[in-house]
Amino acid sequence: MKAGLCIAENSLGRQFISKFKNEKWLTDVTEYKLKNGRRVFMCAIMDLFDNSIVAHQFSYTNNNKLVFETLEAALASNPGASPMIHSDRGFQFTSYGFRKILKAHGMTQSMSRVGKCIDNGPMESFFGKLKAERYHLVRKQSGYQTYELLVQDLNEYIQFYNHERPQDVLSGLTPYELRSIAA
Repeated sequence: MKAGLCIAENSLGRQFISKFKNEKWLTDVTEYKLKNGRRVFMCAIMDLFDNSIVAHQFSYTNNNKLVFETLEAALASNPGASPMIHSDRGFQFTSYGFRKILKAHGMTQSMSRVGKCIDNGPMESFFGKLKAERYHLVRKQSGYQTYELLVQDLNEYIQFYNHERPQDVLSGLTPYELRSIAA
């Protein structure tokens, strides 16, 4: 193991169904571009119980702070949660700082195998939906002129996704409809 690199086994093992809220979370970072070519990064965390996005953050930089703040936001909005959290092997997720936050909250870490993005399939699928249903449509028409416009639009999409977009895998419910039934 390299210094400062914390690798975890793939404990999730593509078991993408969860019977309880806050049992299994997935996380990843994706990238968007503004019209001027500047990159914007988003980290998101999904609960496999209902496929809801329990937290997300944006930043001009893809760094540990982005990931740590997203994780802290997810934990703050789900008091007492200590789920398994699954990610790829990105530098933020293999950092000592990330491992320290997980340990402080009694969370188990799981990581995709090298080169196996399917191990984090539902998270990748969410990013694909967001990009196909919102980001690419706007980008083709006028593009995102500013960071603020991109963030506002993608925040609105995530609100729609969580509260209004029914999912076949949830028997036609939205993520938050299922979440509220289970509360």
